[in-house]
Amino acid sequence: MKSHNVAVIGCGIWGKNVVRNFYNLGALNTVCDLDAENRKNLKEQYPDINIISDYNEVLANPEIDAVAVVTPSHTHYKIVKMAIEAGKHVYVEKPISTVASEAKSLAEIAEKNNKVLLVGHLLMYHPAVNRLKMLIAEGVLGEIKYVQSDRLNINYFKNDRSVMWDLAPHDVSMTSYILGKEPVRVISAVGASSDSNDIMDITHLTIEYEDGIIVHISDSWIHPQKRVNLLVRGTKASAIFDDTLMENKLQIFESSSPKVSKNEVLDYIEIEPLKLECQHFLHCIEQGKPARSDGHNGFNVVKVLEEAEKIMLGEKVKALDNVNFALSRSKK
Repeated sequence: MKSHNVAVIGCGIWGKNVVRNFYNLGALNTVCDLDAENRKNLKEQYPDINIISDYNEVLANPEIDAVAVVTPSHTHYKIVKMAIEAGKHVYVEKPISTVASEAKSLAEIAEKNNKVLLVGHLLMYHPAVNRLKMLIAEGVLGEIKYVQSDRLNINYFKNDRSVMWDLAPHDVSMTSYILGKEPVRVISAVGASSDSNDIMDITHLTIEYEDGIIVHISDSWIHPQKRVNLLVRGTKASAIFDDTLMENKLQIFESSSPKVSKNEVLDYIEIEPLKLECQHFLHCIEQGKPARSDGHNGFNVVKVLEEAEKIMLGEKVKALDNVNFALSRSKK
């Protein structure tokens, strides 16, 4: 593979993992971060890498041909657009944007400029998820009827406007990928804030996919016990993918009758998904091919979540109107 010079913009909790992987792949040239303490630690850890504070230096550097944007989601559109227009290929952490029109625009700008745009839908690169996708395509589970994805954890750094925008991009992109089908409509979407503010830290989505497949997605920032679990129910068998397990993450439960149940543990090569995602990005640049999780994939995910958020906020307003109506009647 041809050597590429990658700059990572943003080196927070997840950005450090992106830096590590591009460095280990021999592609890291520069890291850009606003935090002085972060820059100091990075310089000690990677003394041969350029460590800077201004991303405009990255955009102006002709030696850098690719950029990884690992900044808060509300900054993605501006930075990604500038990077592509500066002639860089771009890897951007999910979501590509929190506005569907912006996501669509970025996909179109990348195509127009003939640049690779990869959205960090990490689970599309997970070995167990790819094994599950193969099983579904081969008909091992039969006709898929229902999918449930639970992504529950504790998060004390709530820097997105809701847990849905932080975690649900994984659920929606993974589900579309393994099924090979697209969402048709959002049936319901509810959210709640445990802190009684505008940041929803618990959300539940129900989405109808093509062929009438129902998908339920639960995400939480307040769950003290981490749970990362995917259930795919078919007419022949069910698959469970549990990413919290150290081994046997993917299991198949056959159920041909109420009295017969056979559990099969599936083998696959275990490689860090982020390493595979970073390798894929570099390979796409080398081959001039679109990424598996390209800008259009990113747009499709944002479109669903944007619709879900409208439903959540609409239900919140509707509930408030009902309360006001009840109060007005009680005063008469």
